[in-house]
Order: sequence, then structure tokens, then C-alpha cells
Amino acid sequence: MNVHDLQRQVTKDGLSSLYLIIGEEPYFRDHALNVLQLAHQDEARGELSEEITRGEPSDMFSCDVVYGDETDASEILRITEEVSFFSQKRRVVVKWAEKLSARDGELLMPYFQKPNAATMLVFTAAKLDGRTKWVQLLKKQAVVVDCAPLLEPQRAGWITQQARHMGLQLEGPALEMLKEQAAEGLYAVIRELEKLAAYVPEGQPVRLLDVELVRGKPPGISVFDWSEAVSCGDHARALDIVAKNLETGEAPLRMLGAFLWQMRRIWKASTLAQEGKDQGQAARQAGIPPFRAREFMAQVQRWKASDLRRAWMVFAQADSALKGGRASQPKLILDDVVIQLCQGMKRQLARRG
Repeated sequence: MNVHDLQRQVTKDGLSSLYLIIGEEPYFRDHALNVLQLAHQDEARGELSEEITRGEPSDMFSCDVVYGDETDASEILRITEEVSFFSQKRRVVVKWAEKLSARDGELLMPYFQKPNAATMLVFTAAKLDGRTKWVQLLKKQAVVVDCAPLLEPQRAGWITQQARHMGLQLEGPALEMLKEQAAEGLYAVIRELEKLAAYVPEGQPVRLLDVELVRGKPPGISVFDWSEAVSCGDHARALDIVAKNLETGEAPLRMLGAFLWQMRRIWKASTLAQEGKDQGQAARQAGIPPFRAREFMAQVQRWKASDLRRAWMVFAQADSALKGGRASQPKLILDDVVIQLCQGMKRQLARRG
């Protein structure tokens, strides 16, 4: 089940004794833990007398959180047997369960088969080795909550829904930029939406320019400036933009995603222009604000289809390198992208000249 299914299941059937919250999206893992915490607190309120519940029931006496790299099976088992004075069911959360040793996992297997009814034991992990016996048994016996990242087709709907909850209405280009950011995790999108809710006047649609402004990028190092430098073959300027982005703390994969997103807009506008659209229409349908349309279409005209296809290959290689064995060298990888693209554009411009 996913997080929304968990909410329905808890409301309908109450709390279970064993949960596994697993998946690489931290936002969903935290949301699932929050669902269980609120349900547990509601249960405690219903059980405690009016005198005791004048304040909120404290998690301090009915919840324990341990970490897989700092605990072992004996500690987990000991805590699960402790009695809670504030609720009939104690809550025990084992975070980073992937860091538990195989031996500790196997020692927990008898508990998985017969968990303590007075305890809710929750394991959370980004990934677990499904080949191990203890993980296989845990998945069989526990209520499993899938917290996998959203697929690309799912991101727009999720972002739109979150924006609506914050009173925001996203224009298409603004939504597209936030979709690219969602590839790095949903917390990043939530932070941007919170900033937009504080920045954009109530009732006014959120534009692409608003998203760019609240990101707080220092002037002169935007993805638009990067694509302008590359399209002119100005490798010095493009390399400087990469360096400044890294200095301000930008994640290398996020930078590459932003560069790729800009190239998609260039390719789309180029295709639209070839189909007979005028420059204004092509820029608008590619999601470019009117004040940047002329500059953007000047970039588009410098790129040929063969250059765009070659750029796609360069981006694919860089993406693989940033996620693979060269991930510890992000600047070298991004610099290589810049140099390859600028060299290609220089040759293209020289042939035209």
C-alpha cells in the first residue's frame, strides 16, 4: 500500500503491531510515520481519563526511536516488551533499518512471527536486501508501506495538489520547472512552494519568473545564462557559471536536470519554428516568458538538430557519471559537459561564418 492507503487502513481497521515503511522518497516515509504517530496519539486520547488528558499525551512515555547503525536486536526486543503508561500500545520506530546486521535481523525473526500486541514496531528504510531471510519474513508479516519516488507522469498532479493546498495556482511553465526539481525529492518542491506562497500575492497565478526568483539565485548564474554561453561557444563564461552554482550549494544532479530542461525547451521551440510557428508562438509554447522570448529564440537559431542530438548524448553520459563511479567528481563531470557542448557550437558557428 502507499501512504494514502495507510491512512484509510488505519482509519478503518486501527493500528497493527508490525509495519515496514520502505522506499527512496523521504517525504513519503516521514508522512507515513506521521500518519502512525497521529493515529497512536488519537488512540491514547481515547484511552486516558479526562484528568490525565488535560494536556496532550506525550510521546516521551509511549514512543522510542532507535537507529539501525546504533542498535541491535536485543535492544529492540527489550523496548518492545516495555509497558506504556500512556497508551495500551507502545510505539517503537527503527530508522535506517537497512543498517541492521544480518545477524540482528535473524534474531528478530521469531518476534516477526509473533509480535507483541501491546507494541507497534515500525521499521523504516530506503532499501532493504530482499534476498535475506529476515527481510523476506518482515515483508510477509508486516503492513508494508511503499514510499517509492513519484514517476515522472505522477509529478505534475502531486505538485498541483500540494500547490492548491497552499492556495497557489501554477501556470504551465512554472509547473514544468517544479517538476524537474521533483526529480531530486519532494521536500525540495515543498520548500519552493512554501516560498512561493509567501512571495506571490493571493489570487495571482504563479509564473515561471516567480519560481526563478524565489529560488534565490545570484544574478548572472541562471540556467538561461548558461544556455546562452554554451550556444555562443563561450566556454569560459559557461565554466564560470558551473563553478558559481556549485559554490552556492547547488546539487550537481539538480544542475544537470536544469540544463537538460532548458535544452528540451530549445529543442521544442526549434521544432515549432520548423513547423511554421512564428518566434513569439514558438517561445510561448516552449514556456518562455515574453520578456525573454527574443533572446531565447536567438539561442534556438544557433542550434541544429544534429547539435541537439549530440547534446542529448552528452547529458546522458553525464547523468550516468554523476550517479555512478565518478559521482565524487561533480565539477569535472559538469565541466566536461560544458567543454564538449561549447566545442561543438564553436565548430557550428565557424562553419556558418
